[in-house]
Amino acid sequence: MENDVMSSAAEPRLWAAYRELTEKVIYTDLTHAFHPGQPHFPAFPDERRTMPFDMSRGDGFNVHLYTIVGQWGTHVDPPVHFVNGARALDEIPVNEMILPLVVLDITHRVEADPDAVPTLDDVSAWEARHGRVPAGSFVALRTGWSRRWPDAAAMANRDENGVSHCPGWSAEVLSYLFEEAGVTAIGHEQTDTDPGRATSAGDFSLERYVLERDRWQIELMAGLDQVPEAGALIVATWPKPQGGSGFPARVFALHQAE
Repeated sequence: MENDVMSSAAEPRLWAAYRELTEKVIYTDLTHAFHPGQPHFPAFPDERRTMPFDMSRGDGFNVHLYTIVGQWGTHVDPPVHFVNGARALDEIPVNEMILPLVVLDITHRVEADPDAVPTLDDVSAWEARHGRVPAGSFVALRTGWSRRWPDAAAMANRDENGVSHCPGWSAEVLSYLFEEAGVTAIGHEQTDTDPGRATSAGDFSLERYVLERDRWQIELMAGLDQVPEAGALIVATWPKPQGGSGFPARVFALHQAE
């Protein structure tokens, strides 16, 4: 009994905090599993996957060889993706990979209008319910678009003229988040930061705006309908290629069970 008391008293503070955090926490994966044939930016090649070692052929172990672009599936875009000389993947510190999660939900508007984008009224309504958007947070745009995965045609949602109709961010909201609220990163369910009508015209100015501010983003997120709009934490991590301009990411959220 005495040893049990001593053991409990000597427990490191972080271990105790971990136990307290995880006792009633829900983990939500916000990541699509990537695979050949999935939706992707049309200029990119499809994934190629082979097995140089295969147990079904008598080898002693299984090894896959993946040939992919960095911006593949649920992925991270660091500043260097659009800005030469800016921070690459290996230069983003790990303390930026666990952040408070803010979810802006415009799903109902997107159901009526696939070209919908968030407005400052959406941000004001969120802040009226939860207080100011926290500095250093990760803000995710919930649109319901990830329900279309992995149907490439449904994700692109092109009309008879080839114009894509899918949601994206707005300049006014991004300006508020970065210039006034001071958020660290953003994420979204669709393929691009910019709305489909803009990207169809070759306009990626909103993505450039984000990355030029030395911020990073996660694209093609999943599961945002399973997390609260406030109160969760997000963990976003990825491999560490030196000078890397993008890579598939593993992203998940933690929130307390009610």
